[in-house]
Amino acid sequence: MKAYELLFFVNPTLEEEDRQATLKRIDNAIVSQGGTVDNIDEWGKRKLAFEVDRLTDGDYILIDFHVKPDSIAEIDRVLRITDAVKRFMIVSRTDRD
Repeated sequence: MKAYELLFFVNPTLEEEDRQATLKRIDNAIVSQGGTVDNIDEWGKRKLAFEVDRLTDGDYILIDFHVKPDSIAEIDRVLRITDAVKRFMIVSRTDRD
């Protein structure tokens, strides 16, 4: 399995239960693909560099995880269809393999 890092943000006005449900859905997507979540770091509310969907702030979350490389496509699909996730980026971490 390879190490990856997922950084995404949601609307900062999202209810806490909806935010946790979104986080749980992403966690389940990783685990269902045979991966493991190593760390979840909640950065909190940050200013965006430019406006996204009429938002000027975002609630950022960083997830470190290990998964097989062919499973990234399914995790990407889940992130794209999750309405609460406004933007995301998955990066391979070769320094953590």
